Formats: sequence, structure tokens, C-alpha cells
Amino acid sequence: MHTAFISHTDCLKHDMGSHHPESPARLRAIKDRLIASGLFDLLVHHDAPLATRQQLERVHAPDYVESIFQASPGEGLVHLDGDTAMNPYTLHAALRAAGAVVLGVDLVMRHDVENVFCSVRPPGHHAERAAAMGFCLFNNVAVGAAHALAAHGLKKVAIVDFDVHHGNGTEDIFHDNPQVMLCSTFQHPYYPYKGADSGNDHIINVPLPAYSSGDVFRAAVTDRWLPALERFQPELLFVSAGFDAHRADDMAMLGLVEDDYVWVTQQIKGVAAKYADNRIVSTLEGGYELDALARCVEAHIKVLAT
Repeated sequence: MHTAFISHTDCLKHDMGSHHPESPARLRAIKDRLIASGLFDLLVHHDAPLATRQQLERVHAPDYVESIFQASPGEGLVHLDGDTAMNPYTLHAALRAAGAVVLGVDLVMRHDVENVFCSVRPPGHHAERAAAMGFCLFNNVAVGAAHALAAHGLKKVAIVDFDVHHGNGTEDIFHDNPQVMLCSTFQHPYYPYKGADSGNDHIINVPLPAYSSGDVFRAAVTDRWLPALERFQPELLFVSAGFDAHRADDMAMLGLVEDDYVWVTQQIKGVAAKYADNRIVSTLEGGYELDALARCVEAHIKVLAT
């Protein structure tokens, strides 16, 4: 099997309260679905390592990284913003989440596997260079992208982000770095209320109005993402794989279904086959309706694994 599955039990210990949508149940639902489908045992399993300070500080300000370490509580919850909190286990979970993407890069660059899915939390794409927000502490996909450039000598990598929320943190980190292309679709206007007018030649933002269907999403990918990726010719593709644009997810108001995630994964695989020696590292972002999340991740991984 040429697909790796990276996770860690530490990611289940991060808990922001029983009513918080970004819950440990998300990872349990994904694992249960993959086991029930028979797919889980066909994947190559790895435990996520802890990201190092050096890896984090390629994309985050050192003072910010230190502040997250210092904020880690001995008990209870510490809130970093209105919807992002740390319990005593959050720091290790966040380090594992970023470390998973780093390991994913190493695996595909060594040709151990063709592609990777990181089933980790907390998510990362809202974390800016010096700010936690939107359930995110460290920008997992950005840490991995920077590792690919610094440790493996790649010249061009691309991140595709189909989460329903704009990956403002990823854009903040790479806005002025032409070695990293970001292609992002997202509901707008909607949290984090950014991205509609901040793109450039390597930041391809495609805001979608509320209640957009899968056809609208597919047109955005076909008309905007794919031509940009063809021009850019990335050597490695990352996926910020948020599944909260699914029509069953009440965190937002887009209308995607499983077949849309199958289709976009196929498009990503096509680009990777043409320019990136099939190398893809996908990492979980949003997705909060547990059954829909689990079905979508299964569909996404099935395409990666075939």
C-alpha cells in the first residue's frame, strides 16, 4: 500500500470542553469508519513525532512559540482566544499535529510511500505567524511545507485548502514567499473574514458565496486552481483537508458532498502525478458533523490509496 496514515493518541487528549465542536470524537469517528470499511488495515501506520522548535520557528515567530509553551496549563483550561483553548495535554497534541506533517514529508521524499494522510488535531490553517486562532495553535501544513523546502531542498511546493474557512494563517505565513503556492476555496463572507482580496500570483483565493453547490466548487478548482498549479509545477503537494464545506456540517453554509471530495482529490493526484512524482501530504483541518466527516475522510483516503 502506498498511503501512510499518521496519527497519535496524544491528539485525543486535547479537549476544549464537552460542547466544543473541535473534539476528540472527530478522530475516533474517522478511525471507526476506516476500520469498518476495511481500509484502516491496508494503510501504512506511523505515530506522529513531536515537532521541534526549529521546525516550528521556520514559520512562527520564536516569541510566539515560546508563548504557547509558557501558556500550557498544569490543570484546567487556558483560553488563547474566544474559541481556542489549551488543557494540560494540548501542547503535546499540537506538537504531534505539526510533527505528523513533517514526518509525512520525510516519508514521501524517501519514497517510502506515495502519499500521506495525517489524522491529527488541533488543526492548523488559521494559526498565523504570531497568533493562535480558530482552534489552531501551530500551522501544521505550513510547518511541513517549510520543512520540505529547508530539509529536502525543494524549490516549489503547493498547498491546496478546501476547508470551508479561509486558511488565513497559511496565507499570512507564505504571502511573500513565491516558493509556496496556496490555492484556497472558502465561504465568504465568513470567518475569518479574510482572503477575498489578498491574493497574488502564488496565493490563489477563490471565495464562494453561502449555499454554493459542488458544481460551483468544481468550477472554482477547474478555472482557478488547476491553471495556477499547471503554471507553478509544484514538486510536492500538501492538502489542508477540511471537510466542513459538506452540506451536513452546520458550521457553515456550503453544499459539498462526498463525490466532490473524491473529485478534487483526483484532480490533486493528477497534478502530483504530472509534476511531483505522486507526492501528496494531506492533513486534517475542519469537519465537525462526525458521520459526514468520517465518510469524507474515507472517500479522500480511498482516492489517495488507489
